[in-house]
Amino acid sequence: MRKVSLWKCARAIAMLLVAGALMLQHAAKAATPIKIGMTMALTGGVAPIGKQVLAGLQIWRDDVNAKGGLLGRPVELVFYDDQSNPANVPGLYTKLIDVDKVDLLIGPYATNMVAPAIPVLMQFHKTTIGILANAANSKFHYDQYFSMLPTGPEPKRSFGYGFFELAAVQKPRPKTVAIIAADAEFAQNAADGARESIKEIGGFQTVLDQKYPPTTTDYTPIIRAVQALNPDIVYAAAYPPDSVGIVRAANEVGLTPKMFGGALIGLLVSPIKAQLGPLMNGIINNEVFLPAPSLVFPGTREVLAKYQAVAKQEKIDPMGWAFPPLAYAAGEVLAEAVEGAKTLDQVKLAAYMHSHSFSTVVGDIRFGKDGEWAKSRVFFTQFQHVTANSIDQFKDTTHEVIVWPNQYKTGNLIYPYVDAKKP
Repeated sequence: MRKVSLWKCARAIAMLLVAGALMLQHAAKAATPIKIGMTMALTGGVAPIGKQVLAGLQIWRDDVNAKGGLLGRPVELVFYDDQSNPANVPGLYTKLIDVDKVDLLIGPYATNMVAPAIPVLMQFHKTTIGILANAANSKFHYDQYFSMLPTGPEPKRSFGYGFFELAAVQKPRPKTVAIIAADAEFAQNAADGARESIKEIGGFQTVLDQKYPPTTTDYTPIIRAVQALNPDIVYAAAYPPDSVGIVRAANEVGLTPKMFGGALIGLLVSPIKAQLGPLMNGIINNEVFLPAPSLVFPGTREVLAKYQAVAKQEKIDPMGWAFPPLAYAAGEVLAEAVEGAKTLDQVKLAAYMHSHSFSTVVGDIRFGKDGEWAKSRVFFTQFQHVTANSIDQFKDTTHEVIVWPNQYKTGNLIYPYVDAKKP
């Protein structure tokens, strides 16, 4: 009896040891972070926006970890500065996948950086959500790429259509158009959208279609060439540094078309708005998100409040209207997909994202062709009555009113441009 009892005891101890080891193994696995990799423009030309995007994602990371993480595991962001240089992106994403062994990917930010990342993702069969990239997947058609930019199923067209639809209803109707755009992925995609819109709406004549090197620092010769043709409309597509250069040159030269604007991405950055101040009056610009009354969703104000607190410490854009909410929404989409599909498998996650809609701080999102939003929600705004170089003027939409589309309007277009330039 004693031998049997000892044997039973030994067996019970062995079972407890095995169970304990399994529990420890499970606990260790549960505590292992889910690593989400990305590159971000933290220096270089588009860093003023890249820093906002990263802040938005870090706020999302903290919020999701406060709720228990994903699949019971904490979330960790692994990121590298791509220096706003497309040439750096392929190597960095390869490193994230091969060396860092990240579980998930997101980003990068900006069309110029997303486009060279996609071939790497395709090679490794990885899924990502590119942030604020215009038509980056229009050539690859990669089914594991998704876009966090509300341009919809015709992303190029969306950067010009509202602008030229506004032009078509003005009296007297403007007819001649000059297009100027940086010789870079984003700007040329936006210029393509302008060309498509001109053709579709009709009644316009393009008198100048000029690209300039992204390294340009003096925009006066470009603007003088535009002025010499005296076009009714000037459509420009530019990243932050050239946005500033183009606006300053237009004011120095005295450019006065009937309409001026387009896709000047720099004018979405609050410190740049304050820097240019009244020089922006009359400009009609593409916007991706702003806190107008019709665009406040559950969580929107809370995310902006958290961002604005972080922005003071980090000395970045103090308002964060456009970019942090979209970055946060990218994190929400990824989290909903992981929890909904209950997996980190890249192919299964992509399938889930194609077949479900997502509730985010920028509204409900569903993805369609090429991973673009199934429905477009792009705005054109006009800067009006800006009187000083004060950032306080941009705490709300008083001086940057939505003029298109009608369902989101917060003010009426002032036409022509020369009248809108008045403070």
